[in-house]
This record gives sequence, C-alpha cells and structure tokens, in this order.
Amino acid sequence: MSDVADMSPHGGQLRRMMRLASGKISGYSEDAFPTPASERHAMYILSIDTSTALASVALATEEKVLAESLLPAERCLSARLVPEIERLLAMAGVTIGQIDLFASAIGPGSFTGVRAGVATVQGLALSTGKPCAGFSTLAALAMNLSLVSRPVCALLDARKQEVYGGLYDCSLPLPTALIEDCVMPPATLAEMICAHTAEPVIFLGEGALRYRDLIASRMGAQAIFAPSSHHAGRAANGILLALATYHAGRTVPPDRLLPVYIRPSEAELARQKKQ
Repeated sequence: MSDVADMSPHGGQLRRMMRLASGKISGYSEDAFPTPASERHAMYILSIDTSTALASVALATEEKVLAESLLPAERCLSARLVPEIERLLAMAGVTIGQIDLFASAIGPGSFTGVRAGVATVQGLALSTGKPCAGFSTLAALAMNLSLVSRPVCALLDARKQEVYGGLYDCSLPLPTALIEDCVMPPATLAEMICAHTAEPVIFLGEGALRYRDLIASRMGAQAIFAPSSHHAGRAANGILLALATYHAGRTVPPDRLLPVYIRPSEAELARQKKQ
C-alpha cells in the first residue's frame, strides 16, 4: 500500500486517504455520515479524470450521480485532489470503504495529470481491496454529446502542434469509435475525418478550441463546434464507461490499471536517444 502512495504525486494526501479507508483518521467514521436505508445496498462508483486542464471527480450509483466537481488541474492538483474526493464523499454521506468500483481516465492527455489520476485510484483501490476500471479521456469527453445523430470528434491539445483526437458515434448512451484515439497534426486529422465521412462533424474539447480556425479552413461547413459548456471532460461520463467495463467482467486489479499515453513522453524519448 505504501509503495503506491510513495509513487503518487499526492504523497501524504493519498496516505491520508488510505488511513481513512482503514478507519484510522480521528474524528471520521461511517457513523458520522449515515447512509439512507434505501441506498445501503447500492453499488457505489468513484471516478476521476485528471488528464486535462480541468480535473473532475464524480461519485455515483448505477442509477444516478450523487456528487461531481470540477477543479483546475494546472496548479496544486496534488494538494487538492484527495481532499476533494473526501469532500464529495462527505457531501454524499458515503465512506471510502463503501466504494465498490474505482474508475480513472487513463489517457490520452497530460502525462502528469494521467499519472496523478491513475496513481490515486490505484492507491484507493489497493487500500480497500476493490477493482478498477480505466476509460478513454476522449471517449468520456465525446459523451458530453450523447444521443446526437452526427459524429463527434473529441480533441485535446497534445502540444508540438498536434492533437489527441478520436471520432465517435454518440447516437447511443455509450460511444462507438469510428476513428480510434490517435495523435497527429490537426490538419492531418481533419483530412482523415473528411475521408471517413461526408456528414457534418461536431468538434469539442480544448484541442477544438485551439485549432478551430485551422479545422474550419480545412472542413468548411462540415465542421460544427460545440458550445463552450461542452468542452470540459466530466468524470460522471467515465462512470458509465466504467460500469460497462464492470458488467462485461473486464475490471482489473490496481497494479493493472495502466496509463495509455499514445505517444512517448519526453523522458522516454530522451532515453531512446541515449540508447
């Protein structure tokens, strides 16, 4: 347990959460936040998405979202994430020991952010003995437009004049990938999308905001851009993806919840050059 906490960018905060799970924090107990009788046998899922500039934490049952929050991830995420999880649990009257499934965005996205979310979920799942489920950051983002009939392209800024992108059919509650998650220049992805479909495509995400003019110049009226309220990822969307993984019997133990970066990190590239 301590190994995961030591590797996590949250350090002491994650160790605090582990102690909370084992009932070792003074002043906190399950009796402090009694669970309503009607929900005592509900399945609880905690979901984290820290892969973009705006992090998200959500708590839900299979039937409804109980609490969700958004917080800036660019500054002090390591000091704020675990306290935010504690706050949401307290608001909902749920203890960490009652969580049945832990979910995390596994990428693509910020290397530091993805590692932070995965390490936090690993630590919490390890401390409680519960399973994990990872979900695509881009698939969860595309779910901001669930049940729309047009294809949805979720884009994140990958820097180096590239985007992380995926094209999805969102006509059902769970998205289906039409173009798998990838990383490439936005102009190249726009050309790939035009070759795939002649339908209008809805773009959303921070990558769509940054490269809006370029995409519009390449695709014209075929490119539609979502309103500003739809560009941030939501951990609650990840809960639906995690539940699908759970019901398919594909959850994993904490040590097998792994990031999916799509492209090598700067550190990995540096190591490859030295070899």
